Amino acid sequence: MVNVEEFTNRLNKVMEYYDLSAASFADKIEVGRSSISHLLSGRNKPSLDFVMKIVKAFPEVELYWLLNGKGSFPKTTESVVKEDKPVASEKFAARDLFSSSSPLPEETFSEMTSERGKNISKIVIFYSDGTFEAFENGEGRKRS
Repeated sequence: MVNVEEFTNRLNKVMEYYDLSAASFADKIEVGRSSISHLLSGRNKPSLDFVMKIVKAFPEVELYWLLNGKGSFPKTTESVVKEDKPVASEKFAARDLFSSSSPLPEETFSEMTSERGKNISKIVIFYSDGTFEAFENGEGRKRS
């Protein structure tokens, strides 16, 4: 869960760094000016779409830093390397699981779920450019 007050502080840091007013920041990320006002006042919480627009418009803004303060701003070379590592599960590296375009083997899903007693039917990976990949149990990649 994103702490709205801390998110707002980080949002203010981004605006200060680029020397943008709330209105010009809203124009830059293509949202209504009232959206920024409502976020800064604490009236609204940031949506995923809003966060992704910031990351897309300002490449120096690290997604994990913006959401929970972990990482750095502006992005450093070291933080770019860290961002490439998925945050999915400590036991399984998502990059290894999804490195080929072939369907995931059934045993991969069962290994991942045996401890929890639940079955995975779909895994979706969201990228900072707004695209995503969906992996369904027993099927290959689906891109959008």
